[in-house]
Amino acid sequence: MSENFEKENIFGKGNPNDAFAQYFIGNSFLNPLVDFEDNLLFVANVTFEPGCRNNWHIHHAESGGGQILLCIAGKGWYQEEGCDPVELNPGMVVEIKPNVKHWHGAQKDSWFSHIAIEVDGTNTSNEWLEEVGDEHYNEL
Repeated sequence: MSENFEKENIFGKGNPNDAFAQYFIGNSFLNPLVDFEDNLLFVANVTFEPGCRNNWHIHHAESGGGQILLCIAGKGWYQEEGCDPVELNPGMVVEIKPNVKHWHGAQKDSWFSHIAIEVDGTNTSNEWLEEVGDEHYNEL
């Protein structure tokens, strides 16, 4: 990890994201920014090593729900099913509507961090799906 990235990643890399490692290709790190038990929202800094991305997934909700990503350091990708991938850079905000299949992660040659905010809703759940394969990812 470059010294410049570490300076940009002002909320800190955190610890290996072992609890969710099965849903990622590569290594990710999680730094919770609030105590989930005492707050309505889960807010955490998620850091991806170069080439790391999460599986396709859906944030289900009957109402409300979804996720907001605040990009803070490095370069990443975000893609919704059926849409072109979007390059992510510091300062960008991604609003992920509930019930939308998507993935996000680092670019091949860059570390990437975003603040993930889980939006409160009714009957929310996350469904983890298939990996973002190397063939698709390497075309980006």
